[in-house]
Amino acid sequence: MLTGQQRNDIDRIWKEFWQNGMTDPLSIIKQITYLLFIRNLDRQQELKEKQANKLKMPVQDPIYTEEQRELRWNVFKTKDPEQMFHLFRKEGGVFDFIKTIGRQGGLFAQTMRYANFDINNPKLLDRVVQMIDKLKIDDRDSKGDVYEYLLSKLATAGINGQFRTPKHIIRMMVDLVQPRPDEVVCDPAAGTAGFLVGVVEYLRDNYPDEFYKKEFRRHFNNGMFSGFESDNTMVGISAMNLQMHGIDNPKLQYMDALSNDNTVKDKFSLILANPPFSGSADYDGIELSLKKTLNLGKTAKKAKTELLFIALMLRMLKPGGRCAVIVPAGVLFGSTKSHKAIRQQLIDDHQLQAVISLPSGVFRPYTPVSTAILIFTKTGTGGTEKVWFYNMKADGFSLDDKREPLGRLDEATKMVAASINENNIPDIISKFHDIQKGEDFNQPRTGQHFFVSADEIRKEDYNLSFNLYQEMVYEEVKYDLPEAIISKIERLDAERTDLMKELNNLLYKQ
Repeated sequence: MLTGQQRNDIDRIWKEFWQNGMTDPLSIIKQITYLLFIRNLDRQQELKEKQANKLKMPVQDPIYTEEQRELRWNVFKTKDPEQMFHLFRKEGGVFDFIKTIGRQGGLFAQTMRYANFDINNPKLLDRVVQMIDKLKIDDRDSKGDVYEYLLSKLATAGINGQFRTPKHIIRMMVDLVQPRPDEVVCDPAAGTAGFLVGVVEYLRDNYPDEFYKKEFRRHFNNGMFSGFESDNTMVGISAMNLQMHGIDNPKLQYMDALSNDNTVKDKFSLILANPPFSGSADYDGIELSLKKTLNLGKTAKKAKTELLFIALMLRMLKPGGRCAVIVPAGVLFGSTKSHKAIRQQLIDDHQLQAVISLPSGVFRPYTPVSTAILIFTKTGTGGTEKVWFYNMKADGFSLDDKREPLGRLDEATKMVAASINENNIPDIISKFHDIQKGEDFNQPRTGQHFFVSADEIRKEDYNLSFNLYQEMVYEEVKYDLPEAIISKIERLDAERTDLMKELNNLLYKQ
């Protein structure tokens, strides 16, 4: 968990950029990311040199040669601002070096080949370098916390907030599916890799002993985490985020996951995502299997991205693979052929386990759109007997644009300790785990959660709207007889007349 001093240090770095005319949050994070990468390269070189000194042998696989010494963090940070700026800008300088280092491997290093150095003020560069140099982020946990805090700046930056799913919602979804050490995890709309980082944190909290096992570490660093992202800048940021959380070689691809270039099938055991919605894709650019899943005829011109992503996840999951995905509420009850087709697939061909409706304020202040979480397992043979519905009314934060915590906030998880009326998340997690253990709630449909049988859902044209199945309780209201009401009015009128007479008498006496 970050200390108050660390937050203040990052805020000061951020303020330096703003005061020097750089106000785009994404650009600021990119520049800080590049500088953190440069600092980290020098730290790695120092470790190699210390090891070589102890063993009294040459440095193995050095990052910097002796001729490149001036490009190292601990060397150029001592230069005056103009010299430092020149070292960054010149051909073969600091920034050229980190752009070419991508050829040596490593996902983040590879994304650096497309990087742009946007700091055009020597004094700004010097001040930011000196501030970053003082950040105490040498251990894995502090590196991850610092970078998460940086990324949280996107959530307070207007349109860029679309990249961020609230951390407590990510944590809830991860806790619901309970990732195991042998998982192969994917987010096909990775953004800043928040869901993948959520899985990392869950594993470190729940399976700490696994990290001492060589086989698991190999799987963790090289094959466990995958993601797709259509914005190359975000690939670099998400790669750095995962690297800061201790993953050496995540499989992040710069690709539109919905395109024909993505042929992945039956690969992943777990998918977590909040894919983009309220968009559409042209028919010609949609991969054939997705068209079939959504029952798209040749006359169709476009398809909703939220439906395409669900179809994609079904294809990418291996049999028995699980998924938790955020969808707009329209997916639950939309009446188009594609809407019905995807819901029918989930119910009839696979196992839909839960539909959790989220409050419309979860993504404020950026959008008030109503959303829900679908949790399902790919079977290919059906298996849906009943579906658990939960109507979340509170997530621990106010549902207005301020989104202030309603109780004590845990900075690490962003979860709020509050009453069940103020935060339904602990109740949702607890009850879903009970269901997974085989417990059955004989819950009336008048409350916040209940089961609905698959047969009943089929009769309702596969509609998954909570309100459709909730039973409303109407209380009988008894009114007085008309004669009693008239009598009450006459009595009140007489009292008014008496008061007016008394007032007139007081005035007359004066």
